[in-house]
Parts: sequence; C-alpha cells; structure tokens
Amino acid sequence: MASAPVFVGVPKTWQAALSAANTNRDGTGLLVTLVSAGASGSRVDSLAIIASGITTAGAIRFFLNDGTNKYLRKERLVSAITPSTAISVFEDEVNFSNGLVLPSGWSLMAATHNAEAFKVFAQGGDL
Repeated sequence: MASAPVFVGVPKTWQAALSAANTNRDGTGLLVTLVSAGASGSRVDSLAIIASGITTAGAIRFFLNDGTNKYLRKERLVSAITPSTAISVFEDEVNFSNGLVLPSGWSLMAATHNAEAFKVFAQGGDL
C-alpha cells in the first residue's frame, strides 16, 4: 500500500467515442481504449459520459486492462431518453475520490451495452 499520495505531473483530458454494442461483462467483445497509462503511470480523477442522441435502457462499462486480462471496474446505467429542446441528452459523471491509478502498461477501456453513440471524457494526468 502506498504511503504517500500520488500526484499528477502532467494534467490530461482523454476522450473516446463509443457506438458498438457489447453486452459482455467479462472483458470480451469490442472495447474502446479511453486511457493508456503513461511511462510512469497515470491517474484518472473523473469520467464524464454524454450521449449523442436518443438512448434506450442500457449501460456503459469501464474495464481495467493489464495488457493480458480485462477486469470490469465500473458500470453506469443508461436511462431511456429522447432528447428535444426541452429534454437534455443522457449525461453521467463518475468521480474517483482518491484517483484511479493505472500503472505503466495498463489502460482504461469502455463499452456501451446498446449500439448508441456516446462520448466519454477522462480527467486526470500522467504521473
């Protein structure tokens, strides 16, 4: 266990577009890389998810990839929304209070349960 806090050396914002359906929770199927850890590792403080249009009930899933195996880390439910001038598109945010630290060689990947378009943004930085 670390005895000192981990601070970001180079702040970053990463982004990825999701649109291909993947109903798997075991790390198989199409996953999109959101963050690839830097040479000294990276820390993710928050994730923002925003739909590009109509959504149906489903989920956005985030996986840790150690280069060999993929592990489900977070799942966020998506609600059914038909946006209009009075109704906003689906949005959600995930905060990691102590930061999600990715060692060098690891990555954070994402997938959408239904074939619907989303943008995902990660805030944090390289160590």
